[in-house]
Amino acid sequence: MQVTVTGPGGTSNGVPFTYTTASVPVLTSVTPASGPAAGGTTVTLTGTGLATAGAVRFGSTPATSFTVVSDTHITAVAPAGTGTVRVTVTTPGGTSNGVSYTYSVTPALSGVSPNQGPTSGGNTVTLTGTNLTGTTAVTFGATPATSFTVLSATQISAVVPAATPGPVDITVTTPGGTSTLQSSYFYVSTPVLTGVAPPSGPLSGGNTVTLTGVHLVEATAVRFGATAATTFTVVSDTQITAVVPPGADGLVGITVTTAGGTSNAVTYTYLAAPVVTTVVPNQGPTAGGITLTLTGTRLAQTTKVLVGGSPAGFTVVSDTHLVADALPGPAGPVDVTVTTPGGTSAPQAYTRVGTPGI
Repeated sequence: MQVTVTGPGGTSNGVPFTYTTASVPVLTSVTPASGPAAGGTTVTLTGTGLATAGAVRFGSTPATSFTVVSDTHITAVAPAGTGTVRVTVTTPGGTSNGVSYTYSVTPALSGVSPNQGPTSGGNTVTLTGTNLTGTTAVTFGATPATSFTVLSATQISAVVPAATPGPVDITVTTPGGTSTLQSSYFYVSTPVLTGVAPPSGPLSGGNTVTLTGVHLVEATAVRFGATAATTFTVVSDTQITAVVPPGADGLVGITVTTAGGTSNAVTYTYLAAPVVTTVVPNQGPTAGGITLTLTGTRLAQTTKVLVGGSPAGFTVVSDTHLVADALPGPAGPVDVTVTTPGGTSAPQAYTRVGTPGI
């Protein structure tokens, strides 16, 4: 048909105009369905009758830009906004129904607990903050968390990945953006033990040993076998002193536990106290000068022999025999005892006999 204009001066020439039967566009989805309040997210609109789109709006705000891909798809850049809005498309056939798009607020991390762990990872930490709902990624440094669970808008549980020793940032990503806690998590090296001194002691415990190694400064536990040390003190990153708990006769492994894990074991021996059964001879001159043979058990690690309370020279022959010097002293009976790392024996009698007079 011809379109004309009529005025006081007459009627214009005609220009052709064709009526079309354009249908109203229909939207079925928007992907992704959310993005940051600052905008800038590219979304894909899916529907029908979109080929002649002249406008895309997020609520009442035009898209920053849009591209018609086909009659069923449009890509659009979301403008800035807040809350949940309806996205619509306008064509010559009219304006579509609206599909929901949500402007997400930016997350904010405030803490991590615990804030350290082993280089092997595998431990679970709790992240706290705000606006954490919808989290799509958690990273430790540049490494994604092994797994994570959003517990609430203020809390995430994450399994830590493996990494090298030292501090790393933790970053949380949501549709609303990202939040980073700088140097907030520390990977701790596994402790290593190299020695224990002394390497043995009594069944009753109570003696103090010195543990040496590396990466010991974060120690949280020292164990003798399965039994915790009575107390322990971290002297430095390479040294710990520990009070030995009671134990059974025999060997145990000592381990140190830190946030970095549990160390290798070093051997410690619980020793029963020595037993002296005989002293031969059991008497001698007040001037001393003779050799005593002591018989018993657990004598191999003898560190001291006392005759009448005074240290005597001695030689260990075997675990059941040693010889010791009889010391001079006044006439009368005296005690003979043997000391090892396992304790001190019960005393045996030795009698000094004075020189007979005429």
